[in-house]
Amino acid sequence: MINSIDFTKYNELLSNSGSIIITTHFNPDGDAVGSALALYHVLKGGGFEVSVIIPNRFPDFLGWMSDNEKIIIFEEAKNSRAKLLIEKADVIFCLDYNALKRIGKMEEPVRAAEGFKVLIDHHPNPQLNEFQLVYSFTSASSTAELVCKFIEQTGLKHLINKEAAECLYAGIITDTGSFSFSCNSAITYQIMAMLIEKGIDAENLHRLIYDNFSESRIRLLGFALSQKMLVLPEFHCAIIWLTKQDLDNFNYQIGDSEGLVNYPLSIKEINLSLLLTEKENLIRISFRSKGKFAVNQIAKEYFEGGGHANAAGGNSYLSMEATINKFKEILPKFKQNLNYIISKENTI
Repeated sequence: MINSIDFTKYNELLSNSGSIIITTHFNPDGDAVGSALALYHVLKGGGFEVSVIIPNRFPDFLGWMSDNEKIIIFEEAKNSRAKLLIEKADVIFCLDYNALKRIGKMEEPVRAAEGFKVLIDHHPNPQLNEFQLVYSFTSASSTAELVCKFIEQTGLKHLINKEAAECLYAGIITDTGSFSFSCNSAITYQIMAMLIEKGIDAENLHRLIYDNFSESRIRLLGFALSQKMLVLPEFHCAIIWLTKQDLDNFNYQIGDSEGLVNYPLSIKEINLSLLLTEKENLIRISFRSKGKFAVNQIAKEYFEGGGHANAAGGNSYLSMEATINKFKEILPKFKQNLNYIISKENTI
């Protein structure tokens, strides 16, 4: 593993590269897709042979990004094509994930590939032994921010065109909740100013991201908040749970529950929010918190997960009811830390 700030190594690698692959994590979000397409535009503009391969489909509301139709969906593509591209790649960029296990069925071919694996990510505890080059800082607002800095430091900033800038905007704006968290660094706003100077229409892009949902998604949101939210005021916590039947009733599509876990945090004195979603063989759990309460430790210790201090994920292999009960049993251990009033001193 080469020092993450030794950009001469990155430059040497790129100058000697033929085929380049850009990958993201399973269930790619705005930061993953935005980072991947931004880097794609820049490298394409630099004359590199580059492809984006992601594990599964991304949400429809991200489909406005330029060249999104050129993304290869691993689970939908003929595996021989996607696997061959991965096998022959000189460089494999690994964006917005800290371990190869996070790319689903792509893990095996990527792990076996001989190409240099370059990690660009902001999640804690990266599996350093799985990558040859690492550019990883948890202080960054988003992977898109790091991709932008990577592009600058490798001398490719002049290749950031309007299309790449729009994708970087999408990554930053979605991973900071429209600048409501993880964005206390001046660097983030300096990058945003640079993107606007590149000609993006920030107001219109915000509408494309947040005012572009299906009717069924909005109805699912209303149902979840009115019928499926459990508030535990003594623990300053709220839990939303959605069964497979609930999702089917609202014609659930990938991305329809995006951001749902954040809504309970807008309730006064609610400092911890969980979204439990029933999948085929497990319950997927999303954790969000305010202030200095770290949810990644709960995710790691009790639910085989991890993530950021205020945003993490995990899995439960119990029933929905048993998972909720398990969490209720855990909560008293954290009651003191959850029992605080948000103030200037408590915010991130």
